This record gives sequence, C-alpha cells and structure tokens, in this order.
Amino acid sequence: MPLTLEIVTPSSRVYSNTIDSVVIPTVEGEIGVLPGHIPLLTQVESGELRVAKGSTTEFLVVSAGFAQIEGDRVRVLVENAIEEEKIDTHAVEAAIERAEKELREAKSLDPQQLEHLQSLLRYSGVQLAVKQRKR
Repeated sequence: MPLTLEIVTPSSRVYSNTIDSVVIPTVEGEIGVLPGHIPLLTQVESGELRVAKGSTTEFLVVSAGFAQIEGDRVRVLVENAIEEEKIDTHAVEAAIERAEKELREAKSLDPQQLEHLQSLLRYSGVQLAVKQRKR
C-alpha cells in the first residue's frame, strides 16, 4: 500500500504524489516514513527531504514547518519548499549575500527579523548543498 505525500507552502502545493517512502528532516533528526507508520505530528527543520518511488529517489529542500502522518497520508506544511531540479544556484547565492549584508549592516533587529534572516540562510544553505552534491 503506497503513501500519499503532499508538501504545501503558504503560496502553493509544491509536491503531491503517491510514493513508497519519505525521509523528513525534523528537529529530532531524520525520520523515515513507510506505509503503516504510526500517527505523528512533528516539527520539520530546514533540510533535505528524500522521496522514494520505485527505483528512483527525488530530493526536495524544505524550510521549517510541520509534518503530519496519519494513516498512509503524509502532509508537510512548510514556509518554503523546492524540488532539486528547480534550484537556481545563482539566485540562492544572491539571496545569501543579501541576508548576510542585512545582518552585518543592521544596527538592531527585532527577534522576528533576526529569526527570518537566519531561517533564510539555513534554507539557502541546504539548497546549495543539495545542488552541489550532484555536480
């Protein structure tokens, strides 16, 4: 019996498919989900999400959020998500430079701004790592 995986951001449904298994980066470490997994709600951390279907493995990069596993349905709700082939290395590097510059030049940041910039840097760093691994 296959799993149904949905990855949703505030702006779109990034991924929706029937799969064999998924590995999700969480704050407690990676978790692997197979059909028949116990119900679970967990906090997702920025990282690489791996989807297995047949003999292929797809890679996505997700930012912080939550994952809900219920029956054979897995829902991942995150701020940002992107499939590996859609990662634009130049755009990611530019985003990192902008965030680092803003952190350096800011005289004071409220905690929410600081967390946003740090989250952006983590998400961007994972994108680069995933893309560079394939070179």
